Amino acid sequence: MTAPAAARDAGLSPALRARLAKLGIASRFDLALHLPLRYEDETRLTPLAEAREGEPVLVEATVVSSEVKYRPRRTLVVRLEEAGTELWLRFLNFYPSQLKQMAPGRRLRLFGEIRPGFFGAEMVHPRVRVVEPGTPLPTSLTPVYPTTAGLSQATLRALIHSALDELLLDDTLEPERLAALGLPAFRESVLALHRPPPDVDAASLAERTHPAWQRVKFDELLAQQCAMRIAYAERRGKAAPRLPSRHTLTNALVKSLPFSLTGAQRAAWATIAQDLAQPHPMRRLLQGDVGSGKTLVAALAALQAVENDWQSALMAPTEILAEQHYLKLSHWLAPLGVRVAWVSGGLKARDRKKALDSIASGHTQLAIGTHALFQEGVAFSRLGLAIVDEQHRFGVAQRLALASKGQEPHQLMMSATPIPRTLSMSYYADLDVSVIDALPPGRTPVLTKLVDDERRDEVVLRVREACRDGAQAYWVCPLIEEREARPGEPENALQLKTALETYETMRATFPDLAVGLVHGRMKPGEKAGVMEAFKAKRLQLLVATTVIEVGVDVPNASLMVIEHAERMGLSQLHQLRGRVGRGTRESLAILLYHRPLSEMARARLKIIYETTDGFEIAREDLALRGPGEYLGARQSGAPLLRFADLERDEALIHAARQAATDLIAAGSPAVERHLDRWLGSRRFFLKA
Repeated sequence: MTAPAAARDAGLSPALRARLAKLGIASRFDLALHLPLRYEDETRLTPLAEAREGEPVLVEATVVSSEVKYRPRRTLVVRLEEAGTELWLRFLNFYPSQLKQMAPGRRLRLFGEIRPGFFGAEMVHPRVRVVEPGTPLPTSLTPVYPTTAGLSQATLRALIHSALDELLLDDTLEPERLAALGLPAFRESVLALHRPPPDVDAASLAERTHPAWQRVKFDELLAQQCAMRIAYAERRGKAAPRLPSRHTLTNALVKSLPFSLTGAQRAAWATIAQDLAQPHPMRRLLQGDVGSGKTLVAALAALQAVENDWQSALMAPTEILAEQHYLKLSHWLAPLGVRVAWVSGGLKARDRKKALDSIASGHTQLAIGTHALFQEGVAFSRLGLAIVDEQHRFGVAQRLALASKGQEPHQLMMSATPIPRTLSMSYYADLDVSVIDALPPGRTPVLTKLVDDERRDEVVLRVREACRDGAQAYWVCPLIEEREARPGEPENALQLKTALETYETMRATFPDLAVGLVHGRMKPGEKAGVMEAFKAKRLQLLVATTVIEVGVDVPNASLMVIEHAERMGLSQLHQLRGRVGRGTRESLAILLYHRPLSEMARARLKIIYETTDGFEIAREDLALRGPGEYLGARQSGAPLLRFADLERDEALIHAARQAATDLIAAGSPAVERHLDRWLGSRRFFLKA
């Protein structure tokens, strides 16, 4: 049933439908799965004389008087009494009907917190219900739901409880499987979460460890796992160009390098080479820590495609990263006779047309660029391999658009942000994963220091000493230019040191050093010129925004200063830190922070200070931020987990993976029913 149809059947107004849509509710089943945030206990009355201050409590009392007072502001004040104990109510916002509801002599049932007031014990804006003596109490706890402006708890409760009474909520799984997993029935679980009995274990509800929560989380994970497995199987059934290893260009590249591949690189490359030789499309995620050598493995994959007379494309999220790839790969591959083209939005019309014509004719064997690669007007003659670097920064539609440039090209996705194991098991279950888990020999460990901004003079001195010793340094700033705060933006955003200001300050501070500036708003040619000057050691100090986060490789740079480190995420700090330590010099990353620090900022800085392992940092980052923020654009439009927790529910993920495998292998009709119930049409996004 569509959302409008479901809403019309329920007799809902367009305004109410719109408010429900804000909560992601489009059907009666969505209502059933709109689970409570917490509960209030209205199942037991507390005598007014025994009610304790500061605790939510349900009491009954009789109205003695009610009046509207106008000082200091218009307020409805109600005095009640029960067995000689007095209670005052205050309402700062009220309707005339409420004044009638609380007429003297009325019996009221009130839920709220009692606190000391001007006249004595009082409740401010309690929940009020007019009752007769002996009116029965509810038999279950009162749920409190996530809601939105204009949608009251009472309305939401009524809609949800009506849906629960109408829906079948039958099981998609057979009783034997549920018994083996120790899970209760689905309907029983959903009702237990909406209408828990008074004697329920409150802690297990709050911590989501109650059996009912376990069942709902398992079902959610099972739907995700089934969708991923089916998508994986469908891809294996599609035809892709076979690109077997011919060992001509790939061997030539390996022999031309002044270093040897690490064992981890060789293992990853062997797996990818085997995938490319298959007649179905490769979908492989190549992940490795900063500086582990993923680009070289990607170059070998591109060469295997070229050896088989197919084209490759490499897409990167930023101009600087894409250009770094172009320069490095051209340096490696051009001597082998491979024709490499560069495509970006900043190209002049004539140069762009020349590059696109070369790609369309098949003359270009490897095209490198930003998102400009998948825009309209870019056509490949024989695209056999699409490589996406920093793949989590691209949306689903963008990756599909690049892949659509070929009939069914192989895809290699790379990420220098390691994927935590639990995240890989759930959101990347449809991909094959290779890990480069060792750094090349000779990489020096980077020492990290946390420094209060009040000690800035010491940092400046350290920069001067490093540059005078022949090293180079980065000074990273989070903003380009001063501006007025946007609505809702904290005022202290204006206190951030900007790159332009810092650049001028550094030039004045170090008149004897060559200082450069690079930021995202520069023209591509300007950025390339500055980066080339820095790499050629014509600049000693480079002031930059976070555009240098990925892809920049300057071996002589051994010092990095990061301004306002407390405002950056863990993965970003780790990526920035990875720009140094690429040569033989001892390297240092100084994280300048400003007080006061939030608890989250303090936790991030502690982790980055204590840990250099990218996989451990990724795990901590996931625990701090959750999967929605961690995944970024990768799952744009795809259903994130609403109930399961990737850290706490690892055992459920394993159980759901096994159940999905078993059900699909058995051809169980439960799979389609389960997917329709939980994902509907959103399954499409899990196939990207």
